[in-house]
Formats: sequence, structure tokens, C-alpha cells
Amino acid sequence: MARYTGAVGLCLALFCLISACSSAPKTQNTAKKALSGTDEQIFLGDSVKKNYDPNVIMKRGEAFFEKEEYTEAIVEYTHFLDLHRTHVLAPYAEFRIGESQMKLTNGIQRDPAPTQKALEAFERLRKTFPGSRYDGPALQKIQECHDLLAQTHLFVGEFYYRRGSYLAAAHRFEQIMKLYPDKSVAPDALYFLALSYHDLGADDWASEKLTLLAEKYPDSAHSNEGKSLLAKIGGKNPPTLLALKTESPSTPQAPASPPSENRPSLSAGLIPSAPTASFRLPSAASLSQSFVSCRLGAWC
Repeated sequence: MARYTGAVGLCLALFCLISACSSAPKTQNTAKKALSGTDEQIFLGDSVKKNYDPNVIMKRGEAFFEKEEYTEAIVEYTHFLDLHRTHVLAPYAEFRIGESQMKLTNGIQRDPAPTQKALEAFERLRKTFPGSRYDGPALQKIQECHDLLAQTHLFVGEFYYRRGSYLAAAHRFEQIMKLYPDKSVAPDALYFLALSYHDLGADDWASEKLTLLAEKYPDSAHSNEGKSLLAKIGGKNPPTLLALKTESPSTPQAPASPPSENRPSLSAGLIPSAPTASFRLPSAASLSQSFVSCRLGAWC
């Protein structure tokens, strides 16, 4: 009996030893996979080197970026710039901040704040480090940011329009035409701007915008719809600003229009006279003043 008990105890001991040995490598492999091959020491400890060494900080930022933890990566790249703005990798850190912010963008249906912050980072890069190797790529990213912002504001304007908040929608579309007349969203913004004015009862304004749509964007997706609406509101030959100025006194006056200080005019520079290539995109600071968060239906 004693011999049987000893054999059972020996078997149990061997089983526990085998289980312990087999489980140890699994934990180690999981840790390596989580760090994506990065030296885990850059995440551990609380030493002076960890907090101030430029190479350690940069490696930590790159590791977070590789793991798609972009918020943490931005913290590390910003920390790098706070301590080492004259370092050779400083332009790269600024570029990575912009890239990380763009990665945090979740489409035009979401908050445009990350895109706005990315735009600020790329503009800051070109201003702080002029002539760096990242100057050209930053300029391309700036264009991408403006494309996303223009599409976002068109989406928001169409949302307001579908909800019947025509005043808020009209303001959004008007801002797009002022800031992005050379972008692909401009024809859509102009057409919906005319629709918004029409639904507000301002058919004279709608007629102006539809005329501008036909002149500037004759091949747009809403060209035919715009012509149909123009004919519907009696604007087959809508008066231009020049015709209004030369109109004879004996001609019956048109119904009074809303106050002129809020009325957008064709001479307000909605379409630049200079070629598209020379048109300057708005800065991030001016965009933050032009587009603000507002409640549904507000003039924002």
C-alpha cells in the first residue's frame, strides 16, 4: 500500500512539473507578440534615461505607433519635441504627430478635431523646420487634411438640410464655397446652397447660385437638376449683378429681399479669379474660426 501511495505521489509531482514548464514559454511568447519585437525595457523602469534620452523616447513613440496606439504615440512624440526640439529627428517627430492624428480620424461622419489637429501639426512642421526632408510630404498631407475637412463640412451641411435646418445648412455650404471653391465638393455645396435658399423662400438668392453652378460647373453631377430648379423658380434668364445695375427706373422693382449685410453676393470672391494652382488654402487657425460646433438648427 505504501509503495502504491508513493507511486501516485510521484506521478502527481511529475504532472505539476510538466504543466509548469509548458506554461512558461506561452507567457513569454505572448509578451513578445504584444511588444511587436520591441525591446520591452523602453516601457519599464523609472530612470533618467527613460524620461530624457532622445533615442529611448523616440523608440517608445515608434513602438506605440506600430501597435496602433496613436494617442500614446502622440504623447511620446510631443515629449520628444519638448525636450529635444533641435534634435535631428525633431522634424520627424512633428510629422509623426500629424500622421498619428490622421490615424485617429474615423471618417467624415465623425468629429473633425483629429483632422484639424493633424493640419496644425503639418503646418507647424513646415513653419518650424523649413526646408526639411519632410516639408514636401507635409504639404501633401495638408492637402489631404483639407480634402477631409471639406467633405466633412459637406456631410454636416447635408445633414442639416435633411433635418430641415436650412439656415444652418446654408451657412455650412456658403463657408465651403468661400474656403474650398477648387475642391471636388464645391459643385455639390453650391447646388445644396441653392436648395437651402429655395426652401427658405429666398428664390432670388437661389437663382444666383444656380446660375453660378451652370457657369462654373457645367459638368457637375447636379447640373441638370440645377437647370430644372432654375426653370421652376422662373429663372430661365436670371438677372445678373450687371443687369441689375443697368436696369432702367421704369422697370417694375422686384420684391424686397432680406437685409444685404447677410446676403452673399456673386462679387464676394466665392470663386477665385486666379487659376486653381495659385489659390491658397486656409490655415488651420482660420478654419477653427470659420467652423465651430453648434446645436442643431443654429446659425453656426
